[in-house]
Amino acid sequence: MTSLIRSINRIRPSAAWRPLVNSTTARATRRYLTPVPTQLHNRKMATATATATTTTNGDSHHGASTEQPFFPDEPLGPQIRTEIPGPKSKKAIEELDKVFDTRSAEKEGTTTNPALTGCSIADLDGNVLLDVYAQIASIPVGYSNPSLLLAATSPEMASALINRPALGNFPQHDWASILETGILSVAPKGLNQVFTAMAGSDANETAYKAAFMWKRRHERGGPHVDFTAEELSSSMSNQAPGAPNLSILSFKNAFHGRLFGSLSTTRSKPIHKLDIPAFNWPQAPFPLLKYPLDQHTAENAAEEQRCLEETEHLIKTWPQPPAAIVVEPIQSEGGDNHASPSFFRALRALTQKHNILFIVDEVQTGVGATGTFWAHDHWNLPSPPDMVTFSKKAQTAGYYFGDPALRPNKPYRQFNTWMGDPARALLFRAIIQEIRRLDLVTNTKTVGEYLYAGLESLAKRFPDEIKNLRGNGMGTFIAWDSPRRDAFLKRAKAHGINIGGSGERAVRLRPMLIFQKRHADILLAAVEKLVAE
Repeated sequence: MTSLIRSINRIRPSAAWRPLVNSTTARATRRYLTPVPTQLHNRKMATATATATTTTNGDSHHGASTEQPFFPDEPLGPQIRTEIPGPKSKKAIEELDKVFDTRSAEKEGTTTNPALTGCSIADLDGNVLLDVYAQIASIPVGYSNPSLLLAATSPEMASALINRPALGNFPQHDWASILETGILSVAPKGLNQVFTAMAGSDANETAYKAAFMWKRRHERGGPHVDFTAEELSSSMSNQAPGAPNLSILSFKNAFHGRLFGSLSTTRSKPIHKLDIPAFNWPQAPFPLLKYPLDQHTAENAAEEQRCLEETEHLIKTWPQPPAAIVVEPIQSEGGDNHASPSFFRALRALTQKHNILFIVDEVQTGVGATGTFWAHDHWNLPSPPDMVTFSKKAQTAGYYFGDPALRPNKPYRQFNTWMGDPARALLFRAIIQEIRRLDLVTNTKTVGEYLYAGLESLAKRFPDEIKNLRGNGMGTFIAWDSPRRDAFLKRAKAHGINIGGSGERAVRLRPMLIFQKRHADILLAAVEKLVAE
């Protein structure tokens, strides 16, 4: 019988949280040196009525906004004191390289010192940058958010951390409550169950397994039809019928993770896939739209139709029949590639026509970044996806589903030791509460419109530098192509902006949900300088 672990309520958090502080950032962070409960109460009272009400001075091309900040003592703007990386950062990278591969950190040129708050990131040399990359789109409500600190120092969190349960066998007594008040409280429409996982790759990997088991159950005749002796024995030799010849269909330029199954559906960059054996799974073309959209309506409609026809052809003819299609609402690592809501509605119709599952990968697009909580909300689907995977801004991972048939017919088929992490689920619950308290999805929608208008103005002035601007109406999930992208990203740090790219040419914006119009003004001013250089 499954045991239920009782939380230990006598655990007490530390009286104070003391981050790394240097002389440059001490003033910005001194509030954290007071006891946590008092500091958090004061901060919560100061920000409880914070809104994004803005007045705009129209004298400049994008306007200088004044608004009530979510973090009143966040740094007013970037401060660049050394080259990036500076001497202290270089030394730290050298020390780290003795025990950890730092080549990707060297490429970014930044070591982070978590001493500031809000949208600002600092390094060891005292440089302060506006962060519109947000740890690869994974920080939702700001650095050192006091509401998250309160959750992190609670007895409930302490118990989850030091008494981590093996959830499949020994779920803690309040796991249902944690899920219902957190992860499931923001479940996509029509989906009321969740399988929790460890990371985005894991979320997709387990969703694929659920799709394969669902498909074979239907082929076998239902959940009560037992496995044959041949299925049992052949599975141990990685042969059919126990290891069936099925596949997951993904799209060119997609990114779904780096585990074996998820990597077989990843098509973004060769460096992700080299030397790793892969499954013979199909890839359909993803629409390559022309911009501005309103000037290429007919061409884009034809392109989407071409992709749909090729997708259906692959479903019908691929030697390993697809059990599911997996698709990102916006291809985030493959170049910020978009498609219209009608394309995704047609894709959903194809899955229903051919009796395969529709998996929407919201690992990077989910949790408010597109001006709706889930990016697929923009599609107005007549029926929900079969599964929606999530991670990054959720700070936990897993997939939502609604059909009970997506539960395996026997225990231990979809299983691992941890099956998620209550501590991370508690953190996501606190994130959800903060998003609701500050109405951050609405903020992201409003600020995204403001930011896009400013970038559109710059694109008209510098058409050779800002090409194929995209993401209008998608919150702050905005990107453009740059003819000198890598140099642009590197030079941006000298202008106080930490920013990332995607695909071969795209500059992508992934600011946090607390990104406001005043932050947008700083970013727009820096972009203007960069494209004019």
